[in-house]
Amino acid sequence: MDAKSVIAHEVAVAAGPFAPGHLGELTRIIPFEMVDEVLAEAGRTQQRIRDLPSRVVVYLLLAGALFPGIGWQQVWQRLTAGLDGLRTVAPTAGAMAQARRRVGTAPLRNLFNLLRGPAAGIGTAGARWRGLLVCAVDGTLAAVPDSPANQAEFARHRCNNGGAGYPSLRLLVLVSCGTRTVLDAVFGPTANGETSYAPSLVRSLREGMIVLLDRNFAVQALVEAITGTGAHVLVRVKEHRRLPVLGRFPDGSYLSRLGAVPVRVVDCEITLSTSQGRRTCAYRLVTTLTDPHPHPAAELIRLYHERWEVETSYLEIKSTILGGRVLRARTPAGVAQEVFALLVTYQVLRLAMADATGIRPDTDPDRASFSIALNTARDLLVQAAGIFDHTTVDLVGTIGRRVLADLMPARRIRTRPRVVKRAISKYNVRGAVDRTTYKATISIDILTTRTS
Repeated sequence: MDAKSVIAHEVAVAAGPFAPGHLGELTRIIPFEMVDEVLAEAGRTQQRIRDLPSRVVVYLLLAGALFPGIGWQQVWQRLTAGLDGLRTVAPTAGAMAQARRRVGTAPLRNLFNLLRGPAAGIGTAGARWRGLLVCAVDGTLAAVPDSPANQAEFARHRCNNGGAGYPSLRLLVLVSCGTRTVLDAVFGPTANGETSYAPSLVRSLREGMIVLLDRNFAVQALVEAITGTGAHVLVRVKEHRRLPVLGRFPDGSYLSRLGAVPVRVVDCEITLSTSQGRRTCAYRLVTTLTDPHPHPAAELIRLYHERWEVETSYLEIKSTILGGRVLRARTPAGVAQEVFALLVTYQVLRLAMADATGIRPDTDPDRASFSIALNTARDLLVQAAGIFDHTTVDLVGTIGRRVLADLMPARRIRTRPRVVKRAISKYNVRGAVDRTTYKATISIDILTTRTS
């Protein structure tokens, strides 16, 4: 007869009906006191202790963001799986829906406002460029359920192969490029364009920042608003946009104006070479950093590539967390609640990763695996592990240790053809598509012949 091993599993959770209210080790970043504070601020603290206290419902919503592919009752089962020996309720789907409506959106929005911002260990590699915190703004679309209520609020997004897909909302985020933490976010119907939402993010800019923007955001009023906060701008504009030459600099850039704002213009060609050939693209960059001596043109061109970090953030949210799935909520109010929960969950994962890489100042946060952090957080939630701090302060935790133990290689210059494909389906939308990733080299030529 084989010998048996017995493993004792002890957990420390809140007492009574509050026990299921946790997020595993991530509870250290979102402690009970913080959740109670945002509930009180929103006036959503329960009047009497229920089977589903408001604090527990907030953690349920955050756990739902960690497990987007399952129903709410299965999310509840994961919250209570590690609570062996404790009496826990088994709420119905209807009871959980009523509890989510009771809590509403405001506590999740308040929680996001408490947590948003750059990570504390902002001195890590890649977070700053010449003393400036490097940030980026961009937008994306997220599909919501095709319910009558959502159809009335959100427009349908056209599919690549014709017809109409799910209704979509537009999401814009302001990201710290070094750690991919979220500084601010705004979302709403797609009837409003990205440039309509972008001014709402200006509130989170300040002196000591530089914001990287794509061509769609090269709007005079937006650049003026950002400059008014003391932050700087590096934005790509259309090649043929008329910008007067007011003076030339030795690095190939020239002085100009964008409305009332003095700017510097850099015209360049970037050539990407792979085993499949060469491709050259023209770029015209505009920046409010008008002194070329501390901010050379060639460095600005390389800095602009960091704008892609916001695209990686969207990849992590929409592909790694959501797995290409549609959101759950079937009402606009529920959608707003779910999006804030998703942003909060993404932010705390990023903060946990920044805490880990922050103890190794020479380690670029790019090498930290988001998938490892996400899956470890899911495991610890199911185990109800690491909810309370130990007597000794552990800033890294299990999530951080697993991330540091399996760092990704330093980023290399690679490229793959940009193709349109479905989020989940492995089938090609049209014909054969080259999805090979190729090693690449990049060469940059600054152009000095343009006159306007």
